[in-house]
Amino acid sequence: MKHLTRAFDGQNQWWKYLVVLLVAFGVGQTVGALPLIVVMVVAISMNGGQMETPENLMDLSAYGINPSLGLALLVIPFIVTLVLSIVMIKSFHQRSLKDVINGGRPFRKNRFWLGVAVWGAIMLILLFVQLIISPEELEFRFNPVSFIPLVFVAVLLIPIQSGTEEFIFRGYLAQGVAGWTKRVWLAILVPSVLFALMHGMNPEVKEHGFWMMMPSYFVFGVAFGITAVLDDGIELAIGIHAVNNTLGALLVTSKESAIQVPSLFFQQEIDPVKESLVLVLSSIVLLVVLKQILNWDFSIIWKKIEPESV
Repeated sequence: MKHLTRAFDGQNQWWKYLVVLLVAFGVGQTVGALPLIVVMVVAISMNGGQMETPENLMDLSAYGINPSLGLALLVIPFIVTLVLSIVMIKSFHQRSLKDVINGGRPFRKNRFWLGVAVWGAIMLILLFVQLIISPEELEFRFNPVSFIPLVFVAVLLIPIQSGTEEFIFRGYLAQGVAGWTKRVWLAILVPSVLFALMHGMNPEVKEHGFWMMMPSYFVFGVAFGITAVLDDGIELAIGIHAVNNTLGALLVTSKESAIQVPSLFFQQEIDPVKESLVLVLSSIVLLVVLKQILNWDFSIIWKKIEPESV
């Protein structure tokens, strides 16, 4: 278990995590948002200073910003956060990027692409089933002029946003919790709770309510955490998270989606209960498929992490 035991290095003090996270997120999200702010000011000025505040604040087209450009601007804070995190973790913990990803081994591209393939297939199957069972729920809105640029931006940049979240939660924080508690299940649970809370300001939460949406984020976080623990690294989780957000942006959007882009389909109404149930079942299918492919032992989740296994 090289990934989690990497924290047994004498550099796992809680205050270091607090400083790294506060600075990386605080500075990263603030400084990284400056290009978006500048573009918004310019766009509003070009519109004569007139603007209408959208119901979904993530709908940057309401400010006169091209959706694909807006998506690229929204990813910049994550790029800054990732760079700051890597630099500060190296300084505070003497851990490299590879140390946080999988305990110091080379990045396993095959695991990343396995995550992309399995979860991507599940997402496409779910969309196909929805189109067969309830076609009236989805409005086809394909516009090649706006969709083609979106494909390039989404494929190139969204994996950076997803990878940053996995690096922080299933990598860095999971290692910290493992070092403090010596318990695998807590290294899954605690980052998952924090991961869910981080999404508490998303438009979906405003639309459907905190307690309605938090279980979905938490379940997804737990699925990511289990894959990271059982696969001894976060490459699988990065792949799953990346394809989830990328295909999510390309395939279906709704008025409360966190990413407002010209997707192929527009869903008028979202049933959060049904969506949560589908996510739970899909996550179970994901873990079962990966267990069969990678021969995982789920009993590892309940084991104590031994420092001597470094």
